[in-house]
Amino acid sequence: MTKLIRSLKLVEKIILNQDFFILNLSSSEPLPLILPGQFVHARIDNSKETFLRRPFSIHDVDYDKNTIKLLIQQVGRGTESLSRLNQDDYLNVIYPLGNSFSMPLPGEKVLIAGGGTGFAPLFFLAKYLNGQGFYPDIVLGFRNRNKIIVSDELAGFGNVSITTEDGSEGIKGIVTDHPVFKNKKFDRIYCCGPRLMMKAVEDYAKSNRINCEVSLENLMACGIGICLCCIERTTHGNLCTCTDGPVFNINELLW
Repeated sequence: MTKLIRSLKLVEKIILNQDFFILNLSSSEPLPLILPGQFVHARIDNSKETFLRRPFSIHDVDYDKNTIKLLIQQVGRGTESLSRLNQDDYLNVIYPLGNSFSMPLPGEKVLIAGGGTGFAPLFFLAKYLNGQGFYPDIVLGFRNRNKIIVSDELAGFGNVSITTEDGSEGIKGIVTDHPVFKNKKFDRIYCCGPRLMMKAVEDYAKSNRINCEVSLENLMACGIGICLCCIERTTHGNLCTCTDGPVFNINELLW
């Protein structure tokens, strides 16, 4: 798949809460084929202490408007610099990078589970699956009700459920505490979020013999498999998350 270096124009910045924001970026040229799970590697300009590009999952794609969206959590100086971008500013990215989620077979029951920045690739995945005729169960985990994001938008693509650690919204606990894990049977699970959450989903999937894929959020420097800083141990040896992933089947991982 062709990789491009493009400067994309910011057409809208959406502030979700004090932690998360969305950049809606427009391309002057037709978008390439982008699949759920792929990411961009963004150059951080106007930040003297940010030397390397930063990876961000592609949150949404609109081919009619020729735009992509990035869901970004403000956690450091690089993302803080991105939060200061204004309409009509440009963001230089390399994209689309990485592999993608595999698609379910017709008639399979699908579960999507996410937490933290893991919502980013799962939104595009849910939208894509819905366009293919699937209506997945979607379970999202948050610390509390004030941290909830993107759930209303996801409701158009599947059956959305919420967990919060303090019980202020939905079911109290972590994602795998939600009754859907006990009350429904699934053929396929897609997951992205904190590693402990993904491990809990992995344990559930393996104990129930469910096909499960996770999208890893390893640190990356180059994004193209040269620097080797995003290596993940797998049954196939040490693999680069940026090129061989970020999506892996849980049966491949030795984490």
